[in-house]
Amino acid sequence: MSTTPAALHVPELADEPGLVHGFSTVALGSVGLKHAADPDAALAARRAFAGVLGLDSAELTTMGSVHGASVARVDKPGGSVDDVDALLTNRPGVALFATYADCYPIVLWDPELKVAGLVHAGWRGTRAGVATAAVRHMQDEYGSRRIKAGIGPGICGRCYEVGEEVASQFDGRFVAQQNGRLMLDLATANRAQLEDMGASVFDIGICTKEHYLFPSHRRHPDGTRFGAIVALR
Repeated sequence: MSTTPAALHVPELADEPGLVHGFSTVALGSVGLKHAADPDAALAARRAFAGVLGLDSAELTTMGSVHGASVARVDKPGGSVDDVDALLTNRPGVALFATYADCYPIVLWDPELKVAGLVHAGWRGTRAGVATAAVRHMQDEYGSRRIKAGIGPGICGRCYEVGEEVASQFDGRFVAQQNGRLMLDLATANRAQLEDMGASVFDIGICTKEHYLFPSHRRHPDGTRFGAIVALR
Protein backbone atom coordinates (compact mmCIF):
# COMPACT_ATOMS: atom_id res chain seq x y z
CA MET A 1 0.00 0.00 0.00
CA SER A 2 1.41 3.39 -0.98
CA THR A 3 2.25 5.76 1.86
CA THR A 4 2.68 8.73 -0.49
CA PRO A 5 0.00 11.36 0.22
CA ALA A 6 -2.15 12.26 -2.77
CA ALA A 7 -1.93 16.00 -2.05
CA LEU A 8 -0.08 18.39 0.23
CA HIS A 9 -1.05 21.80 1.58
CA VAL A 10 0.71 24.87 2.93
CA PRO A 11 0.22 24.04 6.64
CA GLU A 12 -0.58 27.60 7.72
CA LEU A 13 -3.39 27.82 5.14
CA ALA A 14 -4.80 24.31 5.59
CA ASP A 15 -7.46 25.28 8.13
CA GLU A 16 -8.55 28.64 6.73
CA PRO A 17 -12.39 28.68 6.75
CA GLY A 18 -13.69 28.87 3.20
CA LEU A 19 -10.37 28.17 1.43
CA VAL A 20 -9.59 24.93 -0.38
CA HIS A 21 -6.08 24.40 -1.76
CA GLY A 22 -3.59 21.66 -2.48
CA PHE A 23 -0.74 20.37 -4.62
CA SER A 24 -1.01 16.95 -6.27
CA THR A 25 1.82 14.46 -5.72
CA VAL A 26 3.24 11.64 -7.86
CA ALA A 27 0.73 9.33 -6.14
CA LEU A 28 -1.94 10.70 -8.49
CA GLY A 29 0.21 10.63 -11.63
CA SER A 30 0.84 13.44 -14.07
CA VAL A 31 -1.92 16.03 -14.48
CA GLY A 32 -0.24 17.72 -17.46
CA LEU A 33 -1.98 17.49 -20.84
CA LYS A 34 0.55 19.27 -23.05
CA HIS A 35 3.08 16.43 -23.20
CA ALA A 36 0.78 13.60 -22.13
CA ALA A 37 1.14 10.28 -23.91
CA ASP A 38 -2.30 9.40 -22.55
CA PRO A 39 -4.52 12.50 -22.19
CA ASP A 40 -7.32 10.43 -20.65
CA ALA A 41 -5.02 9.38 -17.80
CA ALA A 42 -4.03 13.01 -17.17
CA LEU A 43 -7.69 14.07 -17.09
CA ALA A 44 -8.49 11.20 -14.73
CA ALA A 45 -5.63 12.32 -12.48
CA ARG A 46 -7.08 15.85 -12.44
CA ARG A 47 -10.48 14.51 -11.42
CA ALA A 48 -8.91 12.37 -8.70
CA PHE A 49 -6.98 15.40 -7.42
CA ALA A 50 -10.14 17.48 -7.22
CA GLY A 51 -11.85 14.61 -5.41
CA VAL A 52 -9.06 14.39 -2.82
CA LEU A 53 -9.72 18.05 -2.00
CA GLY A 54 -13.47 17.42 -1.66
CA LEU A 55 -14.25 19.01 -5.01
CA ASP A 56 -15.61 15.89 -6.72
CA SER A 57 -18.05 17.64 -9.02
CA ALA A 58 -15.96 20.76 -9.62
CA GLU A 59 -15.29 21.94 -13.14
CA LEU A 60 -11.70 23.16 -13.07
CA THR A 61 -10.80 26.55 -14.53
CA THR A 62 -7.38 26.00 -16.07
CA MET A 63 -4.63 28.58 -16.28
CA GLY A 64 -2.89 28.76 -19.67
CA SER A 65 0.47 29.87 -18.29
CA VAL A 66 2.85 31.85 -20.51
CA HIS A 67 5.55 32.87 -17.98
CA GLY A 68 4.37 36.48 -17.78
CA ALA A 69 2.68 38.73 -15.24
CA SER A 70 -0.89 38.96 -16.54
CA VAL A 71 -3.73 38.39 -14.07
CA ALA A 72 -7.34 37.39 -14.76
CA ARG A 73 -10.49 37.48 -12.64
CA VAL A 74 -12.65 34.34 -12.84
CA ASP A 75 -16.36 34.67 -12.09
CA LYS A 76 -17.71 31.39 -13.47
CA PRO A 77 -16.31 27.86 -13.45
CA GLY A 78 -14.77 25.91 -16.27
CA GLY A 79 -12.73 26.38 -19.39
CA SER A 80 -9.21 27.67 -19.84
CA VAL A 81 -7.98 31.21 -19.26
CA ASP A 82 -5.09 31.56 -21.68
CA ASP A 83 -2.06 33.86 -21.65
CA VAL A 84 -2.12 34.59 -17.91
CA ASP A 85 -0.02 33.45 -14.96
CA ALA A 86 -2.40 34.34 -12.14
CA LEU A 87 -6.11 33.69 -11.58
CA LEU A 88 -8.30 35.30 -8.90
CA THR A 89 -11.85 34.64 -7.77
CA ASN A 90 -14.34 35.49 -5.03
CA ARG A 91 -16.95 32.99 -6.22
CA PRO A 92 -17.62 29.76 -4.34
CA GLY A 93 -17.67 26.88 -6.81
CA VAL A 94 -14.86 28.25 -8.96
CA ALA A 95 -11.83 25.94 -8.77
CA LEU A 96 -8.62 27.46 -10.14
CA PHE A 97 -6.09 24.98 -11.56
CA ALA A 98 -2.59 25.11 -13.02
CA THR A 99 0.26 22.67 -13.67
CA TYR A 100 3.90 22.84 -12.57
CA ALA A 101 7.21 20.97 -12.72
CA ASP A 102 9.76 23.25 -10.95
CA CYS A 103 8.01 26.63 -11.25
CA TYR A 104 6.33 27.83 -8.06
CA PRO A 105 2.61 27.71 -7.29
CA ILE A 106 1.58 30.55 -5.01
CA VAL A 107 -1.75 30.49 -3.17
CA LEU A 108 -3.27 33.87 -2.31
CA TRP A 109 -6.02 34.31 0.26
CA ASP A 110 -7.95 37.22 1.72
CA PRO A 111 -9.71 35.78 4.79
CA GLU A 112 -11.80 38.91 5.36
CA LEU A 113 -13.30 39.36 1.88
CA LYS A 114 -13.01 35.67 0.86
CA VAL A 115 -10.92 36.24 -2.26
CA ALA A 116 -8.52 33.53 -3.45
CA GLY A 117 -5.85 33.35 -6.11
CA LEU A 118 -3.39 31.01 -7.78
CA VAL A 119 -0.08 32.16 -9.29
CA HIS A 120 2.37 30.40 -11.62
CA ALA A 121 5.89 31.75 -11.02
CA GLY A 122 8.88 30.48 -12.98
CA TRP A 123 11.95 32.63 -13.51
CA ARG A 124 10.37 34.69 -16.29
CA GLY A 125 7.18 35.30 -14.35
CA THR A 126 9.14 36.13 -11.22
CA ARG A 127 11.32 38.58 -13.13
CA ALA A 128 8.14 40.11 -14.61
CA GLY A 129 6.67 40.51 -11.10
CA VAL A 130 3.70 38.15 -11.36
CA ALA A 131 3.31 37.83 -7.56
CA THR A 132 3.31 41.62 -7.21
CA ALA A 133 0.78 41.94 -10.03
CA ALA A 134 -1.55 39.34 -8.51
CA VAL A 135 -1.58 40.98 -5.08
CA ARG A 136 -2.07 44.42 -6.60
CA HIS A 137 -4.99 43.03 -8.62
CA MET A 138 -6.58 41.66 -5.43
CA GLN A 139 -6.21 45.08 -3.83
CA ASP A 140 -7.53 47.04 -6.80
CA GLU A 141 -10.24 44.66 -8.04
CA TYR A 142 -11.64 43.40 -4.73
CA GLY A 143 -10.38 45.86 -2.13
CA SER A 144 -8.24 43.26 -0.35
CA ARG A 145 -6.16 44.68 2.47
CA ARG A 146 -5.06 41.62 4.45
CA ILE A 147 -3.61 38.93 2.22
CA LYS A 148 -2.02 35.63 3.16
CA ALA A 149 0.29 33.95 0.62
CA GLY A 150 1.44 30.34 0.54
CA ILE A 151 4.45 29.38 -1.57
CA GLY A 152 4.12 25.78 -2.74
CA PRO A 153 6.71 23.26 -3.95
CA GLY A 154 9.28 24.42 -6.51
CA ILE A 155 12.96 24.13 -7.34
CA CYS A 156 15.04 25.59 -4.51
CA GLY A 157 18.00 27.93 -4.55
CA ARG A 158 20.43 25.07 -3.91
CA CYS A 159 19.29 23.25 -7.05
CA TYR A 160 18.30 25.88 -9.60
CA GLU A 161 21.41 26.54 -11.68
CA VAL A 162 21.06 29.29 -14.27
CA GLY A 163 23.29 31.04 -16.77
CA GLU A 164 24.65 34.54 -16.48
CA GLU A 165 21.98 35.79 -18.90
CA VAL A 166 19.26 34.79 -16.43
CA ALA A 167 21.13 35.58 -13.21
CA SER A 168 21.92 39.11 -14.41
CA GLN A 169 18.18 39.90 -14.58
CA PHE A 170 17.76 39.43 -10.81
CA ASP A 171 18.80 41.34 -7.73
CA GLY A 172 22.05 39.90 -6.41
CA ARG A 173 20.43 38.89 -3.12
CA PHE A 174 18.55 36.15 -4.98
CA VAL A 175 21.64 34.72 -6.75
CA ALA A 176 24.41 32.68 -5.10
CA GLN A 177 27.73 31.35 -6.35
CA GLN A 178 28.18 27.65 -5.75
CA ASN A 179 31.39 26.01 -6.98
CA GLY A 180 31.55 28.46 -9.83
CA ARG A 181 27.90 27.98 -10.73
CA LEU A 182 25.11 30.54 -10.46
CA MET A 183 22.13 29.46 -8.37
CA LEU A 184 18.82 31.37 -8.43
CA ASP A 185 16.48 31.39 -5.42
CA LEU A 186 12.99 31.91 -6.84
CA ALA A 187 11.19 31.24 -3.56
CA THR A 188 13.03 34.08 -1.82
CA ALA A 189 12.50 36.38 -4.81
CA ASN A 190 8.76 35.74 -4.72
CA ARG A 191 8.64 36.08 -0.94
CA ALA A 192 10.23 39.51 -1.31
CA GLN A 193 7.63 40.58 -3.88
CA LEU A 194 4.77 39.38 -1.70
CA GLU A 195 6.11 40.96 1.48
CA ASP A 196 6.77 44.23 -0.32
CA MET A 197 3.05 44.26 -1.15
CA GLY A 198 2.16 43.71 2.49
CA ALA A 199 1.23 40.02 2.32
CA SER A 200 1.93 37.53 5.13
CA VAL A 201 3.99 34.76 3.52
CA PHE A 202 4.20 31.06 4.37
CA ASP A 203 6.46 28.64 2.49
CA ILE A 204 5.88 24.88 2.30
CA GLY A 205 9.66 24.57 1.86
CA ILE A 206 9.70 21.56 -0.46
CA CYS A 207 12.10 21.44 -3.42
CA THR A 208 10.75 19.58 -6.43
CA LYS A 209 14.25 18.47 -7.51
CA GLU A 210 15.27 17.18 -4.08
CA HIS A 211 12.00 15.47 -3.16
CA TYR A 212 10.37 12.72 -5.20
CA LEU A 213 6.85 13.69 -4.11
CA PHE A 214 6.63 16.00 -7.11
CA PRO A 215 7.82 15.88 -10.72
CA SER A 216 10.82 18.05 -11.56
CA HIS A 217 11.70 19.12 -15.09
CA ARG A 218 15.33 19.52 -14.05
CA ARG A 219 15.46 16.02 -12.58
CA HIS A 220 13.39 14.22 -15.26
CA PRO A 221 12.41 16.37 -18.29
CA ASP A 222 9.69 13.89 -19.29
CA GLY A 223 6.71 16.24 -19.43
CA THR A 224 5.10 15.06 -16.20
CA ARG A 225 3.42 17.78 -14.14
CA PHE A 226 1.87 18.22 -10.73
CA GLY A 227 -1.14 20.42 -10.20
CA ALA A 228 -2.32 23.11 -7.83
CA ILE A 229 -5.97 23.83 -7.05
CA VAL A 230 -7.35 26.85 -5.22
CA ALA A 231 -11.10 27.16 -4.59
CA LEU A 232 -13.66 28.71 -2.26
CA ARG A 233 -16.24 26.75 -0.28
